[in-house]
Amino acid sequence: MEDRLRQEPASPSVRERVQDSFGRQGLMSHLGARLAHIGPGRVHIVLPARPEVTQQHGYVHAGATSAIADSAGGYAALTLFDEESDVLTVEYKINLLAPAAGDHLEAIGSVLKAGRTLTVCQLEVHGVGSDGARKLVANGQQTLIRVSRPVE
Repeated sequence: MEDRLRQEPASPSVRERVQDSFGRQGLMSHLGARLAHIGPGRVHIVLPARPEVTQQHGYVHAGATSAIADSAGGYAALTLFDEESDVLTVEYKINLLAPAAGDHLEAIGSVLKAGRTLTVCQLEVHGVGSDGARKLVANGQQTLIRVSRPVE
């Protein structure tokens, strides 16, 4: 039952708010990342492996790996906030467990504890092969702060 809940989609208004915010992120666009799942307290971001995001050995660079993990956690938290709130990362720690290889990377941000001010998320990044085989390449934890949404 937990797997079914983890794949539950967010409401249309929450999905739209996350997609709009993601669309304004220049770094995610520059990297070629895209949203793959938006659910309550859980967001997946996919990053295709391309030469532009690799390091000298051909693996996806730790900076790109960390960036999609950070954004996945931030958007996971945002799914649980009201429309007047936004989110900023306070800190995060990432462990790089294996070279980030595969057809693409998939970052998963999951809310562990949502508070009035601070929210804590679990971060995972998987390397996914063209055959669908998955390998955990990074994991971490993140603390986010809820802030008032800027007036646009």
